[in-house]
Amino acid sequence: MKKKDAVTLLPCDGKDTDYGLHFLFNASISAMPLPDRLFCAEQINIPPELPDILKNFSKAAIRTQPMDLLAWSAAYFNALSRGECLPVKDRLEYNGTTQKLDPSLTPGLLKILHKQLSSRKTCSIEDLQTKWKGLSLSPNQLDTLLSLGGFDSEIDWIEFFALGCSALGGTLISSMKFACEILTNDEEGGAARIPFDTFVQIYTFLARLDGDVPQEHIDIFLNSLKPQVELQHGMIKPGNFSHWEDMDFKSGATANADQE
Repeated sequence: MKKKDAVTLLPCDGKDTDYGLHFLFNASISAMPLPDRLFCAEQINIPPELPDILKNFSKAAIRTQPMDLLAWSAAYFNALSRGECLPVKDRLEYNGTTQKLDPSLTPGLLKILHKQLSSRKTCSIEDLQTKWKGLSLSPNQLDTLLSLGGFDSEIDWIEFFALGCSALGGTLISSMKFACEILTNDEEGGAARIPFDTFVQIYTFLARLDGDVPQEHIDIFLNSLKPQVELQHGMIKPGNFSHWEDMDFKSGATANADQE
């Protein structure tokens, strides 16, 4: 039977459309050369690494708990095929404020973005949008952060990272705690130390962006930390500055100035 003969057998009243489509499909297939047939399971070539790939994927999905499993899976295997950092959390985290329809940034997700995009000093907005979408994060939140930072086509990554910490922390000091906990190489539950130079860069950017913290107070705060930083070989940890959370910044800065 020719393909055009099969087409003429399709019904026009719509009642038997499924039957007609099946007939058309079968007739068309019959006109095509048949592929090699499989007679036993041994003919199916399964790469030896496939079980481990699927096992690792399953563990990653459970640990990351993506809101959109399909989008995240596409991002996962795309990164895997390119040899890039996978969009996988280090550990399972619970965020009670996350909304299913508009999921927001979490420390674990910000850490993923940092691993994926911090290899260069800057990244393009397109790259960030792709990684952001792969984690099923709120596009509205991304637009807000980009607007706050006043970024153009290229984004200074550490500045965007700082804005991400501010979205998590709410206050300047709590934002810096998140920065330390995400950037540290210490084990989970450890001191959460980071280089003081990195701390200064993030803190200064956020303080100036806030607009309510004078440069004099920024300098006083950072100078007050230097003695401890020197004892810690150029590193700083949340324990060195967390007490500032409990005091008014201006009164605290003035008190330090008076002591000097």
